[in-house]
Amino acid sequence: MAVIDRLFARAFRRGLLTVVHPDGSRRTFGEPDPELPSATIRLSRGAAAAILRDPGLGLAEAFMDGRLTIEQGDIMGVLTLAMANSPWEANDTLLLPGPLRRSVDAIGHRLGRINMRRQAKRNVAHHYDLSDRLYDLFLDADRQYSCAYFSDPANSLEQAQADKKAHIAAKLAIEPGMRVLDIGCGWGGMALYLHAKTGADVTGITLSEEQLKVARRRAAEAGVSDHVRFELIDYRDVAGRFDRIVSVGMFEHVGPPNYRTFFARCRELMTPQGVMLIHTIGRLGKPGVTDRFTSKYIFPGGYIPALSEIARGYEGMRYFLTDVEVLRLHYGITLQHWYDRTVAAREAIVDLYDARFYRMWTFYLAGACLSFRYGGMANYQLQFSRARDTLPITRDYMIDAERALRQDG
Repeated sequence: MAVIDRLFARAFRRGLLTVVHPDGSRRTFGEPDPELPSATIRLSRGAAAAILRDPGLGLAEAFMDGRLTIEQGDIMGVLTLAMANSPWEANDTLLLPGPLRRSVDAIGHRLGRINMRRQAKRNVAHHYDLSDRLYDLFLDADRQYSCAYFSDPANSLEQAQADKKAHIAAKLAIEPGMRVLDIGCGWGGMALYLHAKTGADVTGITLSEEQLKVARRRAAEAGVSDHVRFELIDYRDVAGRFDRIVSVGMFEHVGPPNYRTFFARCRELMTPQGVMLIHTIGRLGKPGVTDRFTSKYIFPGGYIPALSEIARGYEGMRYFLTDVEVLRLHYGITLQHWYDRTVAAREAIVDLYDARFYRMWTFYLAGACLSFRYGGMANYQLQFSRARDTLPITRDYMIDAERALRQDG
């Protein structure tokens, strides 16, 4: 107990955390802070040792397995206390694993993010082939499983996701009849939106069989299957030429060893006047390592790139990087909506899977939310063109087009 108490004493200074040890003794750490919640956790035998061995994964698995229970507050509150006490900009490393663990993680990370074709499909299936019912319980009606765009933080999730699609469509400067490739099309919402708003022919590609079935069904129900097509195919195997390429929330699954392959292939797929927009989660700092909880339970093979790594992927390929936008807080707000909806759907998710899965999912959403609120994550939108004169020389066209798309509903 003395060792874990020292860790808690160093880590929790703002806000109150009460810890109930297996012998029933209680310790309180930190000081009251009106900006932070208070929380009480109870540790059973073995939980403290797991947290000391690997703070991130140990805490997650203790919570998932019921060896750490929350008597006051919830997992969002507990993780808020942890992360608010160590914000990214303060460069505090108290809760990071030691040098040996970091070395082992780095080796495993390099192996895991190679993302060869067969492994890439398995990795996608691990997450995106979960029950449709699960995603219906916490996403918006269009199943946008990526960062929304909050022109006003008070907007609903549905409004913010519609605004995200308008924001991206405006940057693509699509004209009627253009051919558009949507890499990592999810359940088809973006592809269907782009066709409906611009008259473009859109091809969406995915490695998820469950997403493919839903996307094709949606296109058929909308009567647009001749103009919005969906295929189960790796981006490396796509044929043809496209006027526009869009990729939302897929670049995180490419893996740094494949960045140059990705950009080279996309350039081959673009017409000489082609434009591409990539929307990805990104690190605010230097390259890092995917945390072990995420690698093990949520996104095996996934990796959040630093901006420098993305740049190394396309440098020397004669791309014009025509626009970069950093969305700092938008995903944190999005994830808070997803977390709240997940909590509200607790009974349905437990019936669908079990209580351990529910705890895992809330830990994932809470931790992800706080990584944008206090950690070193943001979203990047990067726009590329093959020709220097394809797009207007100011950003006014984006603003005008976005305003028109929103007014159109």
